[in-house]
Amino acid sequence: MTSQIDAIFFDTGGTLRRRVEAAGQRAIAVRKIMDLIGLDTPPDAFDAMLSRHAKNYKRWSVDTKRELAEEELWTQWMLPGWPADIVKPLAAQLHQLWRSGQGTRVMRPDAREVMAELVQRGYRLGLISNATSREIPHEMEELGLSVYFETMVLSATFGRRKPDVSIFFEAIQRMGVSAGRSAYVGDKPTRDIAGPRQAGFALTIIFKEPEAAPADPTWAALVPDYVIHSLSELLTIFPSRHQAD
Repeated sequence: MTSQIDAIFFDTGGTLRRRVEAAGQRAIAVRKIMDLIGLDTPPDAFDAMLSRHAKNYKRWSVDTKRELAEEELWTQWMLPGWPADIVKPLAAQLHQLWRSGQGTRVMRPDAREVMAELVQRGYRLGLISNATSREIPHEMEELGLSVYFETMVLSATFGRRKPDVSIFFEAIQRMGVSAGRSAYVGDKPTRDIAGPRQAGFALTIIFKEPEAAPADPTWAALVPDYVIHSLSELLTIFPSRHQAD
């Protein structure tokens, strides 16, 4: 079946890169946010409030399959009590600080090599990612990965999030490929198997950290076509299309 694949789409967080937490990183980010909006209050209380608001937004976003851009996210959910005319111009910066407090995003060591080889083998690549930040293309460029992707469809700019099928349809339409000749690589079964399958994708591949708990209940109901523990395993799944031709 892999010989019939023209395009491979990837998730970002948890798939092409992972998050590494560092001691004190969260506290530094929270203090910078406070300084930016001119707030003088106990940092722990402010952190707890932002965390509560972020969880409420995430719950709403998952339930509705909607995603807001940074301006709406921060004026409507994260800092709804602050004047919107102050928060809105700072929203992108505020969000980057908040994300930095969650940990440093590190590219998987074999990501660049694998993307380059897949392109060399004749596959077209794209990104479909749930992302609250519109900075993903810039981050991919800094990591040296953007050159390999023909399109990047982000929930923060598209407005809908996985597993909503519309975000998958948008990606294949942009690239001019069919779902039946496309594969998707992600790390969350509930959105990275269910979504692409409903959209008609031919293959679903789940990246699973070696230390991930095998008893995750989502794995019982949503079984991917392949499970990989490193991106390099994709090179075994997808042979050269030139040879296939």
